[in-house]
Amino acid sequence: MKLSFATYRIHCTHPFGISRSSHSYYDIVYVYLEGEGITGRGEAAPSGRYDEFTDDILSVLKSGISLPESMTDPIAFSDIVFPQCKGIKALEVAFSMAILDWWCQMQAMPLYQYLGADPSIAPKTSYTISIGDPDLIPEKVQEGMPYAILKVKLGIGLSEDKAMMNAIREHTDKLIRVDANEGWDLSTGIEMCRWLADQNVEFVEQPFKSTNLTDTAELRSKSPLPLIADENSLYSGDIPGIEGVFDGINIKLMKCGSIFEAQKMIQMARERNMQIMLGCMIESSVGITAAAHLSPLVDYADLDGNLLINNDPYRGVLVKDGYLTLPEETGLGISLNSDSKNLI
Repeated sequence: MKLSFATYRIHCTHPFGISRSSHSYYDIVYVYLEGEGITGRGEAAPSGRYDEFTDDILSVLKSGISLPESMTDPIAFSDIVFPQCKGIKALEVAFSMAILDWWCQMQAMPLYQYLGADPSIAPKTSYTISIGDPDLIPEKVQEGMPYAILKVKLGIGLSEDKAMMNAIREHTDKLIRVDANEGWDLSTGIEMCRWLADQNVEFVEQPFKSTNLTDTAELRSKSPLPLIADENSLYSGDIPGIEGVFDGINIKLMKCGSIFEAQKMIQMARERNMQIMLGCMIESSVGITAAAHLSPLVDYADLDGNLLINNDPYRGVLVKDGYLTLPEETGLGISLNSDSKNLI
């Protein structure tokens, strides 16, 4: 089995702003596994919020990853590779994608079949309106017209958050999901949740800092809207500690470290009657498509990272009438969208 990798800079259509940062581009790393005439692809889109950076990923890859000569079982193969990733979850999941892409192509099946997911019940995805220039709100709402649900980034202040919601409501009455990205305090959270309950909002994601479970529990007791954990649900080990504090979890492959770990998180959340959303970073169609294969197993999807960039080099999952439409090809079912240098 041969390993190669390439970096790629994805450019946001608009600067992507949340309560703690704003970016116009992100540097990602593609991982390729080649053997027996098959190429498995994976994507690492690290987040500085979790102290993961592209340079660290490249350092690990350049230092050398020892691969088994062949793959007879994807889990056993992963057990050899993951410990060499130095704990970088975005790199682990890139290998997870590439391993399962290669394996499922070899077995002549799409990834969703391997995962036991029914593509006909893939959910609708939301489309994100991030924090930024208020004058761009009409344009962003227009760009979100093909999608049935909007996800709105808040968390910059009570008056600013209400102003942003009011500006969006001038142009659309469609269902909204709110993500505060740890930006509120308790009094703001209580007031915003009660106010948002009359704004056709479905739920609120991560209202407070991940260290503030006490206020989260108090807000949950007073909020008419469900609360979904993001920064508090990195991987399966977090779930027991937030049971009864949040109503649900947001699973992001780049946080949890593998598709196998995402499956475990789904199972644990189901056992606790917690709602489940699949989310993402700003990613290309490689990472988004990998997550989309899991989407029939969850309640909500927020898989729009590839929709928010203007130079996606790959083609994979599509959105039709607001719903995720999984590719029928084997493996991830992705193909190169252009002849981008160094990409395969």
